[in-house]
Amino acid sequence: MPRTSAFDLGRFARLPSLDALRAKLPPMPALGDLPPLAGGGVAPGLRDMLARLSELKPGSPLCAMGPRGPAAAEAPLPAGARFTEFAHRGAAGTLGYRLYVPSRTAGQPMPLVVMLHGCTQSPEDFAAGTRMNEVAEERGILVAYPRQTQGANAQKCWNWFDAAGQLRDRGEPALIAGLTRDVMRDFAVDPARVYVAGLSAGGAAAAILAQCYPDLYAAAGVHSGLAAGAARDMPGAFAAMRGGGRAAAGRAVPVIVFHGDADRTVAPVNGEQVVAQARGGAALTADTVGGRSEGGLAFTRKVECDAAGRPMAEHWMLHGAGHAWSGGSAAGSYTEPRGPDASREMLRFFLEHRLGAA
Repeated sequence: MPRTSAFDLGRFARLPSLDALRAKLPPMPALGDLPPLAGGGVAPGLRDMLARLSELKPGSPLCAMGPRGPAAAEAPLPAGARFTEFAHRGAAGTLGYRLYVPSRTAGQPMPLVVMLHGCTQSPEDFAAGTRMNEVAEERGILVAYPRQTQGANAQKCWNWFDAAGQLRDRGEPALIAGLTRDVMRDFAVDPARVYVAGLSAGGAAAAILAQCYPDLYAAAGVHSGLAAGAARDMPGAFAAMRGGGRAAAGRAVPVIVFHGDADRTVAPVNGEQVVAQARGGAALTADTVGGRSEGGLAFTRKVECDAAGRPMAEHWMLHGAGHAWSGGSAAGSYTEPRGPDASREMLRFFLEHRLGAA
């Protein structure tokens, strides 16, 4: 079963205090008046969040809401591998990150994957849950995990819904792009094979980075996230999570998407919107197949190719899965171990794409 919290939705957006939230939101609707999800019904997470908010007293910190499991223990590293803390400092501020350096580098330029954790998570937790370092070790790939702080967001979410944080060389996109360039400067990185991926709020941030920096990231992976520009404020964020946003058409960017069709935190239509945005208006040919993972989870995989037959978009719909990383480890939070291995599939897709390739 996926390891998740019963209060996912309240952790997905920036919720510093009840007073601050009330100042930004319109009057709270009665529970019976909530807008329905596409297909009927109201997301249980949203209903639960509003019920809890109505019970809180003014000034109560929302960051304390909901239980949190113990921090994931770090797995032993292979001999010669490193998982080290660094910090990027630039005009937009400072951002810490952990960097996985595989044991076999051989001095050759390596691919780099930037992994953006979800709300309440940390680089350590995200690395444990996704097992991305294990796959990167096999393939000789660097993996950077930026660390969101509670100072920037009480739930440690990336502020994907902040209009000021959706622009090139501004705010969080500038910080993450800056640390990406730091790694490229300080390590042997192949500049044509740099990628970005994330879960939930991190997936939404990855979609933003792919649109803002198509000259830096060759492809993106979005797991249980939203399209760039799906929301530009907090009320818009809740609306987008509930039934999809109004993201504008984007640049053509290779993208691989995973989303559970039982996700009650971010509606599955958002995964479809990520793919639609990444097409950039291009005419692609689609091929759809169904299957079942070794863990028994059914999925539908849709691959869209350009006129030359190159895969430009992959969309994995995970049947019966919720808001959790497919094929992940129970050692981390928000994982669905039964599903197909999203980390391995993302790296396979990424390595099919290079910047500047014809």
